[in-house]
Amino acid sequence: MILDMLSSPLMQRGLIVAVLVGLSAPVVGTYLVQRGMALMGDGIGHISLTGVAIGWLAAGWFGISPNDALAIPGAIVASLTGAILIEVIRTYGRTSGDVALAMLFYGGIAGGVLLIRIAGGTTTNLTSYLFGSIATVSTSDVYYTAVLATLILLVGIGLRGPLFSLSNDDEFARTSGLSARVLNILVAVVAALTVSVSMRVVGVLLVSAIMIVPVAIAQLISHSFVWTMRIAQLIGMVVCVGGLVLTYKVPSSPGATIVVALIGIYAVTALIRAGAGLRLRRGAERNTQCLTHV
Repeated sequence: MILDMLSSPLMQRGLIVAVLVGLSAPVVGTYLVQRGMALMGDGIGHISLTGVAIGWLAAGWFGISPNDALAIPGAIVASLTGAILIEVIRTYGRTSGDVALAMLFYGGIAGGVLLIRIAGGTTTNLTSYLFGSIATVSTSDVYYTAVLATLILLVGIGLRGPLFSLSNDDEFARTSGLSARVLNILVAVVAALTVSVSMRVVGVLLVSAIMIVPVAIAQLISHSFVWTMRIAQLIGMVVCVGGLVLTYKVPSSPGATIVVALIGIYAVTALIRAGAGLRLRRGAERNTQCLTHV
C-alpha cells in the first residue's frame, strides 16, 4: 500500500503540502495562543473564502482555465487584507477585537458563498475549500505552499525573540525599544499566510485547529516557549501526514480526520497528565503524613 501511495502523483503532492502545513501552522499558532487570540485564524479563514470566490470570478473574466487557478492568490490577498484590517481595528478603532473577528466570520463566509455561486462554482467546489480536499491539490498549489511556508518559518523562527516579547508583554516590548505596531501587523500577516497555506489540507472552517490544537497539546507537555513550538511542529507534521495516509485507505475528509485526531491526542494527553498529577499529589500527601507521624 505504501509503495502504491508514494507512486501516485496526487499523494506525492498531498504529502508535500501536509508536511509543510504541519511544520508551519503551529509556529504561528504558538504566538496566537500566547496572545490570547486563538480564534484569529478562524476569522481570517472565513474571509479567505471570499478571496477564493474573487479568484474564481477573475479566472472567468480573463478566460483562465481551470476556474480555480486564481483561487489561492485570491485567498492570499483577501487573508492579508482581513488580517491587517482586524489588527488596525483592534489597535485604533473603538470596536473590540472580538467584534472585529465576528464581522470577519459572518461577512467573510457569507460573501464567499454568494460570490462562488455567481462565479459558477458548485457545491463540491465549495465543500473542498470549506473542509479541505487533497484531491484538488495541484502542482501550482505545492509551489504556493512551499514559498508561503518558507516565509512563515523564516519570520516565526527568525524573529522568535521579539515576537515572544510582544506576545508575552506588549508594554515591556514597547519599553524595550521594539516597534510593537510593526510586529503586531507582522503577526497578522503571517497568520494570514498560514491560513492560505493550510486551507487546501483542512479547509477554511477547520484551519484554526491545525494552528492551535498542536500548541495546546505541546503546552501540556512543555512549559518552555521554544520547546512548545518545536513539539507543536512535530505533532502537526505527524498528524497531518498520518491523517492523509489514513484517508488514502479509508474514504473520509482529510481535514476532518486530522482535526479529530488532534483533539483525540489532546484529550488523551490531558488525561495522562491529570493522572500523573494526581499520583504526585497522593505521594506528597503520604510523605507529609509520614513526617507528621515521625
